Amino acid sequence: MSDYYQILGVSRSASADEIKKAYRKKALKNHPDRNPGDKAAETRFKEAAVAYEVLGDQEKRDLYDRYGEAGLREAKGGGPQGFSDVNDIFSAFSDIFGRSGGFEDIFGGRRQQTRERGQRGGTIKIQLALTLEEIAEGTEKRVSIRRLEPCRSCEGSGAKGGPSQLKHCNDCNGTGEERRVRQTPLGQFVSVSECRKCYGEGQTIEKKCPECRGEGRLDGESSIKIAVPAGVEDGMVVNMRGKGHSGARGGRSGDLMIEIREKAHDYFIRRDSDILYNMEISFLDAALGAEIEVPTLTGRASIKIAPGTQSGKVLRMQGKGLGRLQRSERGDQLVKIHVWTPQNLSDSDRKVLAKLRESEIFNPANSDRNRSFFSKVKDVFANSDV
Repeated sequence: MSDYYQILGVSRSASADEIKKAYRKKALKNHPDRNPGDKAAETRFKEAAVAYEVLGDQEKRDLYDRYGEAGLREAKGGGPQGFSDVNDIFSAFSDIFGRSGGFEDIFGGRRQQTRERGQRGGTIKIQLALTLEEIAEGTEKRVSIRRLEPCRSCEGSGAKGGPSQLKHCNDCNGTGEERRVRQTPLGQFVSVSECRKCYGEGQTIEKKCPECRGEGRLDGESSIKIAVPAGVEDGMVVNMRGKGHSGARGGRSGDLMIEIREKAHDYFIRRDSDILYNMEISFLDAALGAEIEVPTLTGRASIKIAPGTQSGKVLRMQGKGLGRLQRSERGDQLVKIHVWTPQNLSDSDRKVLAKLRESEIFNPANSDRNRSFFSKVKDVFANSDV
């Protein structure tokens, strides 16, 4: 199991700025341009990117701190997603590397890479309400969401006639960047900015698609299947990468963020992975003992009431609670006993109870428990000097 904090060399209390600086330092040290042909350095470079993908995102970091790497995997998109290649890392963290990798001026030469077209799509945030029964076992849900989807007419390119009609930008030679070189007393200074003609995309559109007006996307509606693991909690966020709005003109899709909302149950109360059920029993069942059926999250089950059970006693039904995130064991169901007192008594009922009240055993002061307590108090005073 990876320790992302250890990979970046920061403490668990590190600030977002400290994490960002640590990642940049680690990436610079293991950058492929600085370590040509060094597979170990490339592996460390990718590991650092995965670590920053999680720790650089506060919601993913909170989930990782709470459940670890396994919890992130179980959260179906909560992270980490990994990267297909080095260029994917540059695209994901362009704010750190710069649009073309950020290291070409340090190491000399210009890194050749395939540019990412268009603009990345926006993130969609929704809420998903779940019952305790669904949380206990985990569930799959289908939701319909309104989002921007690729235009079918131009295949998402924004160009009339499709991607084949896109033109290479001559101003930036397809790099999407304008580079300016100035000579200073300290040496050559190179500044890089986004190409003003193609807006950093490296390609231009001569004739816009009439359907989407050159955006490459249109309003649509999609049905998304969401896999929810057992044991999620109210307020937890599940992130599905690439399921948000489609990017403009072929850009990467944004994410779909699902916030879990736990529905209030009619009679169960959640306590982490345990559930609490308040059960009323009669005085007779409490005194004589009984076997009573109680509801559980998976149906009804029997529970034994021992003779002489007192009100407030909590009985534990092992394994009848909620599943735990990324763990095989389950929580328990706690049954709190409340001895019910009848209010509307008939004359015959009153006569029976009045006769029972005459018996010393029904006087709490005469119980073994209280007699033992008073005996102990008497012994304390008998042996004291007061």
